[in-house]
Parts: sequence; C-alpha cells; structure tokens
Amino acid sequence: MVSTGPAMRVLIVLHRWWGVAFCLLFAMWFASGIAMHFVPFPARTDAGHFRGLAPINSEEIAHSPAEAIAASGIHDALRVRLIGRSDQPIYLIFGPSEVKALRALDLADGGVHSDRTVLDIAIAYARDRGLDPSHAGIASPITYDQWTVSGEYDSDRPLYRVSLNDSSGTDLYVSSATGSIVVITTRHMRLLNYLGSIAHWIYPTALRHHPQAWSALLWWLALFATIGAGVGFIIGLMRLIATNRNAASPHRGLQAWHYGFGLVCAPFILSWIFSGWLSMDDGRLFSGNATRVDALAIADPTAWNQLRSDEVRRLHAGLKEIEWFAFDGRIYRRDRDMAGAHRLVQAAPEADATSYPRTFLQENEIDAAAKRLGRDCSNASVLDADDPYEVTRITSDEPVFRIVCSDIWFDIDGATGELLNRIDPSRRAYRWLFGGLHTLNFSWLRHPPWLRSILIVVLCGCGFVFSLSGVVLAWQRLRNTVAKG
Repeated sequence: MVSTGPAMRVLIVLHRWWGVAFCLLFAMWFASGIAMHFVPFPARTDAGHFRGLAPINSEEIAHSPAEAIAASGIHDALRVRLIGRSDQPIYLIFGPSEVKALRALDLADGGVHSDRTVLDIAIAYARDRGLDPSHAGIASPITYDQWTVSGEYDSDRPLYRVSLNDSSGTDLYVSSATGSIVVITTRHMRLLNYLGSIAHWIYPTALRHHPQAWSALLWWLALFATIGAGVGFIIGLMRLIATNRNAASPHRGLQAWHYGFGLVCAPFILSWIFSGWLSMDDGRLFSGNATRVDALAIADPTAWNQLRSDEVRRLHAGLKEIEWFAFDGRIYRRDRDMAGAHRLVQAAPEADATSYPRTFLQENEIDAAAKRLGRDCSNASVLDADDPYEVTRITSDEPVFRIVCSDIWFDIDGATGELLNRIDPSRRAYRWLFGGLHTLNFSWLRHPPWLRSILIVVLCGCGFVFSLSGVVLAWQRLRNTVAKG
C-alpha cells in the first residue's frame, strides 16, 4: 500500500467526488463525439441554396442593383444578388450586419408571407433535388426550433417549416425574409443528431435559445471537467512514481483497471477535454475572427453609383444567380448559369483593363485590394487544398487567396471577393489547440480520410470505456455512502 500525505488525500477525495459528478458527462461526450463525426449538425450550404433557385426571368426585372441598394437603405452594402425564385426574381442586398430582399420588378418587400408561395418554393426545390413533394404540407411560421435556434438564422426569421411527408421524413425550412431554403433535415439526420451534436453540445432548444447562458454553462462545465481530469492524472502519476515500477498496482479490481487504463489514455483524455473547453472560448482567451472593419476596407463600397442604369439589360440568358460585389473600389459581377459555372466581369468602372470575362479574381487584383488595409502586405498566394489553416469555401472549386500583412493573415474568396478569415497569432494558436487536439484535424490524417475516422472512433471509444469504469466506481461509492448513512 502506498502511503499518502495530507495533500494527496485531499486530491483523492476531490477526484472521487468530482468523478461522481462528471463521469456520466464524460461518457456522453465521448460517445456523442463519435456520432457527430459521421453526421454533422444540419447547416446552410451554398450548394443547397443554389439548387433551390429557378432561372431568372429578365422580363420581370425593372430596376438596377444600384436602385435596389438605394431602396434597401443599406448604404454600406458589400454585395447584391439577383436570384431566380420560383415566383419572381429577387434582389438580396447584403450589408455588414443585415440582409434585405426586394422584388426586382417593383422594389417592394421580397419576403414571403403567403403559405401558398412558401409551398410553391418548397415544391419546386424538392422536385429539382429528386424528392417527392406530392404530400407536402406547411406548418405555421416558427420563430425557431431545434434545428434553427442558432443566431445564424436571425435574419431569416420567422421561418416556414415545410414537411414533405416522404419516406425519409424530409423537412425544408424557408426564410420568410428572402424565400430561400436555408436548411434541410431528414428523420435519420434528426435522430442521429439527438445522439450526436445535441447531446454533445447540451443543445436542447430551450437552453440554446439563450446563447449567453448556454455558452457560459458549457464553458464552466468543460473547465471543471478539465480540472477533474487533471487531478486524476496527477494522482495516477504520483502513485506511479511512488510505487516500484515492477510492483503490482496499488489498486485492486475495477479500480486497478481504471488506474492503469487512465494512465495510458491520459494524454488523449486530457487534451480532448481541454480542447473541448476551448471550443466554447468565444473570445474569452483567444481573439475572435472579426473581419467587419477589414472587409469594408478591402471592398470600399462607394462605387455602386458607377454601375450603368441598363446593367440588367446586359445580362446573359439562362442564369440562376447574379451577384454584384464591391472589391477594391470597383464593382464586379459574377454570373452563375444553370450548371453552376462562374463567369466574372468587372462591371464598374468599365474602362479598366481588367474587365475581361474570367472565372475568378486574379492575384494582381487581390494585391491591389490588400493595399487598402494600410499594412505592409505580401503578394497574394493561392491556398492549397490541404492548407493547415483551412477555410470554409463558399463553393467547392473557387481559389482562396492569402495575403500576409506582418503577423496577420487574410484569406479572400476568389469567386466573391469576400474576406473569409483574419488570422492573427492568437487565432493560429487556437487552430492547433482546438482544431488539432479536439478534431484531429491534421493534414497527414486527411489522406486517406478513413484513417482519421478510425483514429477518432478508437480514441473516443477508449475514452468512453474509461468513463464507464468511472461511472461504475461512482455508483459503488454513492451506494456505500448511502448504506453507511
């Protein structure tokens, strides 16, 4: 038996009762982590948005994008989209913090407020995706539910939920503000997310609807869990040092198994719980990905009045989406045809030599825009697909450019000119401490992709089994305490 001093006895008591409080939570986190790796939470995607669009009917366009901006009241608009909706063409005006929809015919409110219109939009979308909408039904407008409670959908509320009542139990959510399909769920997806993301994030709708309370709860729970795991590792390490390495374990039965397995799994368990705590950082310890000021500087949205009044009369037929965006004091137009192919031209000022049609922005255009940041920046370079500081691309094929300005990196989308990331040293450290440790997001684990999946399943499985041993030990301790009671 290994002797223990007062400090060690305090740590042991803390660890025992900390384990009673947190062992089930640990087991749930490891098990749900496996599920959410394979079935992510439903989210808005560009592919989903584009597939829901109809061909643009040019006969129903009576106003220019500049007029749409003026009518919207968004004077610092960064981009304007003209989309083909099943009922009529719609302008979407995007400012730094809001989106507004206007009808291209008369610049009236482009939101949808009719059940019939919503159902027509959903049915057209379902048919385009090969789904069966013959039994589709619409629910009353909802402010939020389990799948749309995130603040990401605030500009779309209220939402219409359209149930297709098909064999997959498909639900479509339609934005009342824009008429766009913003998220899709199926019965299988919803079930697995209850076992995965919702359990993992402790994400019940009633709690998640209060984001500050939810964030604080998860932050403190994960912090206490990290401290508890650290205390357990310290105890195990001290006993390992105090015990002759060739001698038997100082524990017996399940406790000996818990002790030995805990020492072996400690590096992963500690790093995983710690990095999970960091996932709830939200700017507490690390800088956020704030891009608004820099995005306005790069775009310089003062050139909208240079667009020709007959701009919409110069459009090609067979388009589903047209986007005008401000970049480096110029206005570019991006056309997307029925197949989703891009065609980019500079719409204003026209006299510039770079106005020839192409697919994406060029490096020299990114370099010119970088000068607006007021820093000494390097020339733009195209990110590799396996860049360790990866970004979420708006579409799957566009290049993403990186410019390095001293110790701050900026990632710019080559299709839309959008500033995707502002990465300072703090964000780079966060990428490895969270993305690396928690999701094993390392380039050497991406090829083949199943290697990372196997590793996640094995490590989380070990963590789950280890946590279950803690559950049994906690139950035994509680039962003995009550019996002595």
